[in-house]
Amino acid sequence: MTETVAAIVAAHRAGTMTPAQTVARSYQRIREHNDPAIFISLRDENEALVEAGRLTDPTLPLYGVPVAVKDNIDVKGLPTTAACPAFSYMPAQDSTAVTRLRAAGAIIIGKTNLDQFATGLVGVRSPYGIPKNPVRGDLVPGGSSSGSAVAVSAGLVPLSLGTDTAGSGRVPAMLNNIVGLKPSLGLISNAGLVPACRTLDCISVFSLTVDDALAALAVMAGPDEADPFSRNRPLASLATFPAKLKLGIPKSGQLIFFGDREAEKAYGEACKRWQSLGADLVEFDLEPFYETARLLYEGPWVAERYLVIRDLLASSPDAIHPVTREITIGGARLTAADTFSALYRLQALRRVTERTFAQCDAIVLPTAPTVYSTADVLANPIELNSRLGTYTNFVNLLDLCGLALPAAMRPDGAPFGITLLAPAGRDAELAGIGRVFHADTGLAIGAKALPQPPLAAVPAQAGADEITVAVVGAHLSGMALNHELTTLAARLLEEAVTAPDYRLYALDTTPPKPGMLRIEPDAGHAIKLELWAMSPAAFGKFVAAIPPPLSIGTIRLADGRQAKGFIVEPAAINGAKDISDYGGWRAFIAEKAKA
Repeated sequence: MTETVAAIVAAHRAGTMTPAQTVARSYQRIREHNDPAIFISLRDENEALVEAGRLTDPTLPLYGVPVAVKDNIDVKGLPTTAACPAFSYMPAQDSTAVTRLRAAGAIIIGKTNLDQFATGLVGVRSPYGIPKNPVRGDLVPGGSSSGSAVAVSAGLVPLSLGTDTAGSGRVPAMLNNIVGLKPSLGLISNAGLVPACRTLDCISVFSLTVDDALAALAVMAGPDEADPFSRNRPLASLATFPAKLKLGIPKSGQLIFFGDREAEKAYGEACKRWQSLGADLVEFDLEPFYETARLLYEGPWVAERYLVIRDLLASSPDAIHPVTREITIGGARLTAADTFSALYRLQALRRVTERTFAQCDAIVLPTAPTVYSTADVLANPIELNSRLGTYTNFVNLLDLCGLALPAAMRPDGAPFGITLLAPAGRDAELAGIGRVFHADTGLAIGAKALPQPPLAAVPAQAGADEITVAVVGAHLSGMALNHELTTLAARLLEEAVTAPDYRLYALDTTPPKPGMLRIEPDAGHAIKLELWAMSPAAFGKFVAAIPPPLSIGTIRLADGRQAKGFIVEPAAINGAKDISDYGGWRAFIAEKAKA
């Protein structure tokens, strides 16, 4: 089944399909699907085929993969409209994200429809029509990235770019039964993106699987001098499913489903699925997140939307969709005092919500509380749109990363999805747990009822750009200082054992820590530890924060490998208890707890 990015690349490398054949297949499917509201502009097919034929390096990560791009992201040779003909312009160059996709072997097919100026979560606010939801035709396709989500769900392309300011990369994913990856802010450059809110925008990814989305993110991630909001935030490699996963769920009675019993039931079943996968569910207070969400449209961030189109509002107000115009024009009335007042409150809410993530690895929420038909949204456009953003509007204000996942198909044929959220920088960690959940659902992918491909194994080694770190004590999974690793986007590789060259001592520190001392070869004990992978930048920060008497040295493992890891200064073991017979810190702590 050559539908996913991974399968397409594998087929191209094996020679069972060529990039040109795959690109031609996309164009044929677009013609057969016959929904003119999905794409605002299509690239000339012969031009795309020629580009595909020129690819000569099969090692490229997206070798010959067709990609659709939301039409507020620049693609050279195609107009950028932001779904407003009067705003349209011809970009002189590709956006940075598209440049990096092309360099990785991707072939751009066309520009997709959107809620005008990326304002909306419904996908019905465009003069280019309303893309038909391929999962259930009466439902809205979701917005603002409507065309991009529908193109992937319908099997027209395996990968597409959306954007996400308030949920536009997540709500359409749920409504189309696909994966929506909303990266950490600044991870993908926004150079060449028509902004909605410049301080909150990010380019997002739609795909059929989590692995495909992460592959695209890995290609596009990286700092960019052309984008002042870009961040040097190294992307970790795909993480394995952790042995001890803690997920936050809202306190009883805090979730809102607007009377949708099927959605409420589906969320409850998703939580049970997480428990069956080994996750511990920890309740948290959702109210500060709700308050943050209200700031987005009740606060000064609407003024950012106004800045983008104020000239057009002044010269040709009728060129703007009536609903978009009504929402945006309010930004002109906000004052500097309003802005600072909201910023102060947001900073306070960020501090409150940070405490939630100190208790758990991620939180899991419904992607949207319910679903609506196109007819219902057209009759009540602002209120129903607002409801769809119940669990998405606060995310970028709080600088979180997110991963929207299919969770169930309801009895009424509507899709239901959940979203994992974590502090910025944990994109790969979310992917590592999200991919396992999606696979466990057994759901068909997209709208074509195709089976999910087998879940690929996660390599249990550090990447070429990572450093392997051995931890023996308080930094182990579930221990007091493990968060110092996870906040630096470190990923657990495996449990391992040292060569029998060491002694382990219980040090008099707060929190309690062990010290591992190397002695003569084969004259000590084998000590259990964990191996973690870190980026060089993260490793540098981690090492700089290590207090004496501990330091980092080279640890010899039982299988002959070596890794950088914790050792103790010999002077510090005077008077310390030798706990080597326990074989590791975890066993010592467990015995101590019994006593």
